Amino acid sequence: MDTPVSAQQVAEATREAMWRRDRASLALGMQVLAIGPGTARLAMMVREDMLNGLDTCHGGVVSTLADSAFAFACNSYNEQTVASGFDINLLAAARAGDVLTADAVELSRSGRTGVYDVAVRNQHGLLVASFRGRSYTLKGQPLVPGLPMGKPR
Repeated sequence: MDTPVSAQQVAEATREAMWRRDRASLALGMQVLAIGPGTARLAMMVREDMLNGLDTCHGGVVSTLADSAFAFACNSYNEQTVASGFDINLLAAARAGDVLTADAVELSRSGRTGVYDVAVRNQHGLLVASFRGRSYTLKGQPLVPGLPMGKPR
């Protein structure tokens, strides 16, 4: 008899499978701090090579951190899920040496679509960006073959 797999175990297995292949997040020095069904927390230190001409973190880099957290959260059910779009509001500047943390949370997931919010904060808790992502699930395509797919009932 097979041992049941919890939703948390599925999320952790998908994190491991994605992380090994996520060259963009690795190159930017991101870390996955936490994962759960429909949630993820990633962090990244702002480096000198991430600064724009005004010596603040490039908005595209902040967006990439938020997008990566979104990706881990929406793929946590072991079904390949892609972004169908996102909006971001940059609310405060981040500077070299700042540690940014992106917390993604699922707002809605129904059928093949989902909506996720991501708050990006600096090490002082200041909200740097607010991101809303829309996802589209590719049904029947697991990240980790052999594990259950889909949101637990």
